[in-house]
Amino acid sequence: MINALTIDVEDWYHICGLGKRLSLDKWQGYESRVKKATKEILNILAERDIKATFFILGYIAKRYPELVKEIDAAGHEIATHGFWHNLIYQQDEEAFRKDLRESIDILEGITGKKVFGHRAASFSITNESLWALDVLSNEGIKYDCSIFPIIHPRYGIAGAERFPYQIKPGLIEFPPSTVKFLGRNLSISGGVFFRVLPYSFIKNSITRINKAGKPAQIYIHPWEIDPAQPRLNMPFDRKIPHYINIKHTAGKLKRLLDDFEFSSIRKVLKIE
Repeated sequence: MINALTIDVEDWYHICGLGKRLSLDKWQGYESRVKKATKEILNILAERDIKATFFILGYIAKRYPELVKEIDAAGHEIATHGFWHNLIYQQDEEAFRKDLRESIDILEGITGKKVFGHRAASFSITNESLWALDVLSNEGIKYDCSIFPIIHPRYGIAGAERFPYQIKPGLIEFPPSTVKFLGRNLSISGGVFFRVLPYSFIKNSITRINKAGKPAQIYIHPWEIDPAQPRLNMPFDRKIPHYINIKHTAGKLKRLLDDFEFSSIRKVLKIE
């Protein structure tokens, strides 16, 4: 069974839901660390001859087109993570379409290849923003990875399907992986869940998913393998889950890549 590995290419300060603490006018004043961390991930993948899907923020692509070219030249899939890392449920349809189109245009302009996939900032396609699926379909997106089938204060649709399915004609939804635990869906696929759960639990969960004939999907951010990144001042309930166990992420990722087969979403879904 081939599982999907995805990387959300954004910088360490691209954090949703902090309001004026991280307004756009402050971004230029922060040290950018995304190139170094992304190249570290590229090296980890190259050592194992593994391809992945890189959901790249348009803002990053515009600043560092050479990074997009390097990812593409290494044989990885380039997909969109939007342009400004804005939550979809805080936008209207026109604003989202503009943001999406701008991100697609810049990525396709750099690589000369069509963009097939999309992931929303902070998985922000929820029950309040399902209209975004029509926008994605109309703009030529073939698969989306934005609907998290969990209960979470900022995102998720708890009753959504857990494995790849056609959500609109011509549009496949591929959710991040979860397992049933105490009657609820528990994420094992990335973020704080990946960083705090014991590796044995994650490994056993992916094995269960694969034995059921389904592919797992794992996601990671470059900043999650960068323990030396600056620490932002944010509320305690955001700070702890954001930074916890960052120093162990790279090692955990390497173990996972050694234990399972991974490739890009496009290959897993057989999208041509």
